[in-house]
Amino acid sequence: MAERRVIFFDVGNTLLFPNRAKMLAPISSDRHPTLEQWQALERRTKKEFDEGMLSGRVDHGFWFTFHTYLLEQLGEPFTVRDALVANTQNSGNWDQIPPGTREALCRIAERFRIAVISNADGGIERILSRCGIADCFESITDSGIIGVEKPRREIFEAALAAMNAQPEESLYIGDMYSVDYVGARNAGMDAVLLDVCGAHREREVSRVESLEELESWL
Repeated sequence: MAERRVIFFDVGNTLLFPNRAKMLAPISSDRHPTLEQWQALERRTKKEFDEGMLSGRVDHGFWFTFHTYLLEQLGEPFTVRDALVANTQNSGNWDQIPPGTREALCRIAERFRIAVISNADGGIERILSRCGIADCFESITDSGIIGVEKPRREIFEAALAAMNAQPEESLYIGDMYSVDYVGARNAGMDAVLLDVCGAHREREVSRVESLEELESWL
């Protein structure tokens, strides 16, 4: 196996996390779920979505399914579901950055070249800049700009080309098994799941639950 030289990161639920107050604005604030309830729904939806993706039977996008379950749980009308999905797909609403993220990225960048591959709306570089970490990366590949989303191998190939890197020397870090892990492996890269909510604890794959744990794994 080639020596690992390049690490690519996902953004949502990997480096940046949901601004739930903004995303859930169509619902009265006193009805918003707790972080624990949100993560429980995330675990449920990820498992169902992965099964559908891997079997070729996906009826709806991840966030459509997530917000369907959320509205059912809260007893809220489905008339707000489209607005919730739109808010979640707005990269500007992913602006919660865990303390120490920049410092961890800088330490990793001392040992590896680092870059981003994200399914986004064309604005992910702007939000990374707003959160103070865009300059950590040599390249940022945004599906909203190149027109191809993970898990298609073309987006991984575009990112590899931008870094002049080979797949066998590259590692991808993301939170979705069927999209990030399987997509990267199908593109010839190694992969690790950054599983903050614990959705993938039963999978026999490389996984960590924080950037600090990733540093130790590396």
